[in-house]
Amino acid sequence: MNCKNCNTEITSKFCPDCGQPASLKRIDGKYIIHEIEHVLHFERGILFTIKELITNPGQNIKSYLTENRSRLVKPIIFIIVTSLIYTLFIHFFHIEDQYVKFDSGKKILTSEKIFKWIQEHYGYANIIMGIFIAFWIRLFFKRHKFNFYEILILLCFVMGIGMLIYSIFALFEGLTGIKLMAIGGFVGIGYCTWAIGQFYGMNKISNYIKAFFAYILGMLSFTFGAIILGILIDIITKK
Repeated sequence: MNCKNCNTEITSKFCPDCGQPASLKRIDGKYIIHEIEHVLHFERGILFTIKELITNPGQNIKSYLTENRSRLVKPIIFIIVTSLIYTLFIHFFHIEDQYVKFDSGKKILTSEKIFKWIQEHYGYANIIMGIFIAFWIRLFFKRHKFNFYEILILLCFVMGIGMLIYSIFALFEGLTGIKLMAIGGFVGIGYCTWAIGQFYGMNKISNYIKAFFAYILGMLSFTFGAIILGILIDIITKK
């Protein structure tokens, strides 16, 4: 028989070229449990990734980019999963925590719709925001060898941990009723600054300063970009 994935002839239980099994087992309860365990297991799973990114983010992300890409969870999956956790927490506890909140009265502007979409899709919004932050990081750290796409991978990991930090504060705010999200915001930005600065060299204070301003300027650029986009759409559609 031939492999159903790459059409190579198979003489054993697995394809010699792509490793595809000769026959797939039916999806059942055990398969679902195995998939969940595969994502959550500590060794090379999301818990392991979180531990590595908390203890030594700079070195571990460098290792992912240049040496071993199997130790950590895939960065895009990581930021989407962590953003989903945050979204579930703020919706479950009814915590209104938006990037920017507008109140234009009765008339709903396109900018308001854009920020509402951001609030409901933090995973995708964080990836888009990462593009803006990556631009400033690339500008401030232009002497380093990492390209724009590698910086995006860095930000997926770093911002993913940031979302988990916000999730923890959202959880405690939901359980206690104490307003903690503002503190969570400072802690999240502090972690991102530390992680990015460590990535470029933990022994230079200037790296942490540049990382802070790059992150803040990226967030502001993203916010103003969304506002300008909304205004342009309103002008074009004559709303």
